Amino acid sequence: MKRLFSILAITGLMTFGNIQAQESTDADSTAMATEQVDVATDEAVSSDEAVSSDEEVVEEVITTNDDEATFTQKMKQRFIEGGPGFMGIVLICLILGLAIAIERIIYLNLSTTNSKKLISDVEDALKSGGVEAAKEVCRNTSGPVASIFYQGLDRQSHGIDSAEKAVVAYGGVQMGQLEKNVSWISLFIALAPMLGFMGTVIGMIEAFDQIQSAGSMEPSLVAGGIKVALLTTVFGLIVAIILQIFYNYIIAKIDSIVNDMEDASISLIDILSDYSK
Repeated sequence: MKRLFSILAITGLMTFGNIQAQESTDADSTAMATEQVDVATDEAVSSDEAVSSDEEVVEEVITTNDDEATFTQKMKQRFIEGGPGFMGIVLICLILGLAIAIERIIYLNLSTTNSKKLISDVEDALKSGGVEAAKEVCRNTSGPVASIFYQGLDRQSHGIDSAEKAVVAYGGVQMGQLEKNVSWISLFIALAPMLGFMGTVIGMIEAFDQIQSAGSMEPSLVAGGIKVALLTTVFGLIVAIILQIFYNYIIAKIDSIVNDMEDASISLIDILSDYSK
């Protein structure tokens, strides 16, 4: 899990670096385009037809640049405009939340077991080779259901009640393993929009400070600050929405595995009861 955190953290830093590099490249491209337009305009002064031609070329270039601006580039630009302070914290929440979510999804998928096949194999092993053969089947099967079966079979010699208590107790342990670190995802879901709202409030305070310093209410003084403030809220909500989708999937997966564990445990107790007769 630590390796997964490191990989995602490095990826986030590389993404942030690419955003800054993209910003520099876009600025250089804009400057070069401006110089070319100025040169073309100077050369076109001697002829009205040349001026008309250059204006058409400039309009075509502007239209092409607008069409080529993808959604990703717009999001990068908005992220940069939001400022590195709160935007960086929101990005960290996204990286850590996704790291935990991916780790849980991998763990839960590996914990999924074909319970019907396992029950059938354990029952056949009990009939043919006894408890030790059934325990060997559980050792060779991964997942919490097989672990619970092993604990129940291991206590079978002490009676059905002892085996049932072992199954219930170890089922609680396995449930805790399934829900491990899930609470951190819910924390980041709540934290990301709260940080966005805080950035908005701070941005609004700065905007009113500018109005107070200027002594007049001019839209140009506060428009930029208010836009930056609102961007933090937007990105905070985006992070919360993404993590909420992963969180709901994880919770649904855990509920499915827990239900499977409970059904399989009941079947195991019935099998042990028939075997003990």
